[in-house]
Amino acid sequence: MNHAAIAISDETGSLVCANDHFTNAFPGLKAPLDLGFDHANHALLDAVTRTAWRDGSANIAAIVIQGRSYSIQVDRAGLSDAYLLWQLEEIEESDIESAAIAMITGHIGRVLSNNGVMAVAVNADGRVCAANATFALRASGTDRDTILGRLFSDFVQMDEQGSVYFEREGLGGLPIRLLQVPLDAENAKSTFLILAVDEEGTRVDRGLALTHVEQLLSTLPLGLALVDRNGRFLFANKAFARVLDVELHKLSPYPADLVISEDKGAVLDSIRRYGSGSMTSGDLAIRLKERPDEVIALSIAGVRGLGDAAVLLGLKDDSEEIALKRQVAQQTKMESIGQLAGGVAHDFNNILTAIIGYCDLMLMRHKPGDSDYDDIQQIKNNSNRAASLTRQLLAFSRQQTLRPQVLQLANVVADVSSLLKRLLGETVLLEVHHGHGIGAVRADPGQLEQVIINLGLNARDAMPKGGVVHIRTAAVSQREVTAMGRDFLPIDDYVQLSVEDNGVGIPKENLSKIFEPFFTTKELGKGTGLGLSTVYGIVKQSGGFIFADSQPEKGTRFDIFLPVHRGDTPVADIGKRELYKQREFWGSGRILIVEDEDMVRAVTEQALLRQGYEVETANDGAQALEMFATGKRYDLVVSDVVMPNLDGPSMARRLRETYGEIRLLFISGYAEEQLRETISLDNVAFLAKPFSVRQIAEAVHDAIAKVD
Repeated sequence: MNHAAIAISDETGSLVCANDHFTNAFPGLKAPLDLGFDHANHALLDAVTRTAWRDGSANIAAIVIQGRSYSIQVDRAGLSDAYLLWQLEEIEESDIESAAIAMITGHIGRVLSNNGVMAVAVNADGRVCAANATFALRASGTDRDTILGRLFSDFVQMDEQGSVYFEREGLGGLPIRLLQVPLDAENAKSTFLILAVDEEGTRVDRGLALTHVEQLLSTLPLGLALVDRNGRFLFANKAFARVLDVELHKLSPYPADLVISEDKGAVLDSIRRYGSGSMTSGDLAIRLKERPDEVIALSIAGVRGLGDAAVLLGLKDDSEEIALKRQVAQQTKMESIGQLAGGVAHDFNNILTAIIGYCDLMLMRHKPGDSDYDDIQQIKNNSNRAASLTRQLLAFSRQQTLRPQVLQLANVVADVSSLLKRLLGETVLLEVHHGHGIGAVRADPGQLEQVIINLGLNARDAMPKGGVVHIRTAAVSQREVTAMGRDFLPIDDYVQLSVEDNGVGIPKENLSKIFEPFFTTKELGKGTGLGLSTVYGIVKQSGGFIFADSQPEKGTRFDIFLPVHRGDTPVADIGKRELYKQREFWGSGRILIVEDEDMVRAVTEQALLRQGYEVETANDGAQALEMFATGKRYDLVVSDVVMPNLDGPSMARRLRETYGEIRLLFISGYAEEQLRETISLDNVAFLAKPFSVRQIAEAVHDAIAKVD
């Protein structure tokens, strides 16, 4: 203790005071943590400091500081234990011993590590004083700080033939050759240096060992391959080829040929480094040539004792995970496209409302046979076709107005089968099969018919030379859903509708795009690309799920899963449909039209004026409130839902709060179901855009005549 270097530091690690031995040994009044340790030793000192603050004391058996070895004792001190007392005792060694320890922990030790040479200094008691990183990794699997002060004999063992192995690797590991170098020839008990390398020329048959290793690797589910120092494949298992999505016999001779050009240099450099250096491992992010948009991890590890094999490559067979990520990305993209399509359809519906409305008004002034009558009728017909496209867009974006009923899916298929047979033509045969014990579903029968027709027509177009379309319904239990293993199909009871053909099939690269609006592989003018997107939207809006499976030249199958309805609502008889009856909608009353689109507001105003109503208009909800505030009253307020400044539902709530139960008719290019939550008002009527003069007249007549 008389020769100990003593220092006291505070909670911040700053030096408070020190004795002469400390200041002489470490000039510059530096705190113990600032004495110039390398990264590893500094981390060790940090750990000891934390332990001392927590437990009251800690120590280090041996550590090299500025080329000399010290033992360190750290204790909490002071009236309130607010300081640390450091006691550093120099371990007596000769200059050559200190130099050897410094060499092992310094630059020379790192050079030895990089070339696969393990180096360790052992004192007279047989304890490790210093070691380079390669020895520490092989001996303990961690960094070198964890082995200091431990017996060297704890890390090695010997078999009956005298071969030496690392204890942690066991006798099945690689044998090593030890070279002991005394540092003081005159003192046999002084510190000595041990150099260790992998045993060359061992009794193990390397070729036989490699064969056994290849047999083992071939049975593992992990994608593994062996590569020589020149970067050439020696062996790859089936899982490795499966991850790359290639056949095993078609695997490229070099791993670098499998990645994009930007990643080739990194792969080659890593193989050379791990193949000629120590037995270490690491990961490398690469992008495959066949899938350049996906980043995957390539694990690389150096191996020894297997002949020409120098590097082990590993690829995780995460095809299921990748497929799941693709499905999530596809689902997200479909949601985004759906929002865009819904917005486009909404704006386009405003335009179509004006066109169709003005066509109706003009047709009222012309009679069949007039020179302009046919032209106006043609404009209206084309506008109705455009309106049909917007309905398909709304169907895809799940923003169309549905009239769901509790029904049996088999009844819907039966009702539409006769029409579908005519649409399929003479060369395509329709076969329908119904399962047993099928539950009821809740959906719009008209929209389900549209789904079946669209899928049937797609199947027909996929079989230009004729074929068979199979439509099947079946009950699917929760147990069967679990067995399917579909990631996006929740566990529940379903009714399954399958439509299958034996046509040309869908290429793999197009399968993920078929539900996108306007995507089509048909010739120009032979398809809008909205058929399957409409099916997708109707199924999703009905709470169902749709999956497509296809193989080129073998056919395509669409599977739709609709949840079984649970409730007491009776099954609707969809076979009984009332015929439309001609009605007159002349009326009287005061109407307020609230619409921010000028053209829609104008055509609606003219349509209602012609029906005998007294009509006033407002540009938005705020102006409508001002008109009521002046004392004006109306029998009905016809309002758009989405408007700037003040939307329709907010305006309606304020009107009812102030003026009582006012009759309301909302008009919108969005679906009623989508807006009902936004509207959240009772006793309101709804009319979807685009609408004709007759439709707005009918809706206004019914809204005014409705008895509260």
